[in-house]
Amino acid sequence: MVAFLVTLLVLILITLFLQLIMKMKLVPPSRLAVVHGKGKSFRIYRGGRVFVFPLINRFSTMDLTPQTNTVVVESAIAKGIVPLTVKATVSYAVCRSERGMINAVKRILYLTHDWTELNNIAISMIEGHLRDSIAAMTPEEVMSHKDRLIQNMIRTCKADLEGIGLEITTMNIADVEDHRLEGVKEPDLYIALLKRIQTANAESQSREAKATARAAAKEQEESRRAEVAIRALENERQSIEAQTRVRLATENQRKAVGEQEATRNAESEVAGLRAQVEAEKQKVEMVKAQLEATAIIPAQGEAEKIVQNASAEAAGIRGRAQAELSQLCATVDILQKGGDEGLTAYVIEKFGGLVQAFAETMDLFPAQRVSVIAGRRPEDGPISAIHPGAIDANLNQRIADVLGAIASQAPAKLPASR
Repeated sequence: MVAFLVTLLVLILITLFLQLIMKMKLVPPSRLAVVHGKGKSFRIYRGGRVFVFPLINRFSTMDLTPQTNTVVVESAIAKGIVPLTVKATVSYAVCRSERGMINAVKRILYLTHDWTELNNIAISMIEGHLRDSIAAMTPEEVMSHKDRLIQNMIRTCKADLEGIGLEITTMNIADVEDHRLEGVKEPDLYIALLKRIQTANAESQSREAKATARAAAKEQEESRRAEVAIRALENERQSIEAQTRVRLATENQRKAVGEQEATRNAESEVAGLRAQVEAEKQKVEMVKAQLEATAIIPAQGEAEKIVQNASAEAAGIRGRAQAELSQLCATVDILQKGGDEGLTAYVIEKFGGLVQAFAETMDLFPAQRVSVIAGRRPEDGPISAIHPGAIDANLNQRIADVLGAIASQAPAKLPASR
C-alpha cells in the first residue's frame, strides 16, 4: 500500500513537471505573444519566456514580420485633371506602439496566421489614401517630388492603419505612367512628355558631367605638368643656391685672409705710429724742460718780485690810509668837542677844497646864459653866475640837498665810524 502511494505521488509530480514544461512558452523577437482567458484582460509579450496556466489561460502569437506588396493605382486624378497610373511598393507590419499592439490583438489576432485577407484590407486602405495624396499634387510634383508624395501618404494613412493594428514600415514609388482613356490616340501623353524632358535633362546632365570630368582630367594633367615644371625649377633653384653657397664660402675665406692681412698691416702701422708718438712725447718733454729753464723759471722769479713789490706798495698805502683815518678820527673828536661853532670853522677852512671839487663838476653841465653882477665898488670885482637849464638846475638842487644832509648828519655819524 505504501509502495502504491509513493508510486502515485511520483507519477503526479512527473505529470506536473511535464505540464510545467509544456505550458512554458518561449517567444521569439519576431513574434508577439498574447496570453488571455481570465476575464476580458490579456497580456502582451514581445520576446522572452511566458508561463501559461493550464485550463486557465490560452496562448496565441502574432507574426511581426513585415509584409511587402505592390499597390497599383489606376486612373488617379492629379491636379489639372490628369489621369495617372502609379505603381508603389509598400511594406507594412504590426504596430510597434502599445496602442497599435492593443488594436492588433483586438482586431487582427487570428488574421495574422494567414495574411491573405489582411493583405487585401491593407492594400485597399493604402490605395485609397494614395489616390488622395496624388489628387493634392500636380503631375510634375508627382514625378519630381516622390518623397513628398510618400510622406503625405504615410501621414494620412497612419491613423487608419493604426486603428486595425498596422503601420507602414517602408514605401517606394516604383513608376508613374499616363492612364490612357478610351478614345485617346496621342502617342505621347503628359507623363510621357515629362519623361522625355527628364530623359533629355538626364542626358544633358550626363554630357555636362562627362565634360566636367574631361575638364577635370585635363586640369589634373596640366596640374601634373605644372608640378613637374615646378619640380624642375625647384631643382634648378637648389642647384643655383648650392653654387652660390660655394662661391659665398670661397669669398668669405678670401675675405677672412684679406682681413687678417689687413689687420697685420694695420697693427704694424699702429705700432709705427705709437713709436712716433713716443718720440714726439720725448721731444715735447725736452722742449718743456728747455722752456722751463729759459722762460718759465725767470718769469716765475719776476712774478715773485712783482708780487713782493705790490705787497710793499699795498703796505705803504694801508699805512697812509691808516694815518689819514687816525687823523680824520682826531679831527672828528675835535669837531664833536667844539660843537656847531667848531664845525662851522672847519667848513670855512675847508671850503676852498670842497667848492673846488664841486666846481670841477660844472664843466659837465651846459649853460644857457651867464650873468655878471658888479659890486658897489669896482675894486671888489664882478660877481659871475651861471644859469643852467631846468634839468641841470634840478640836479644842482638835489646835489645841494645831499651836501646839506651830509653836513647836518656828520656830527652824528663821526663817533660811529670811529
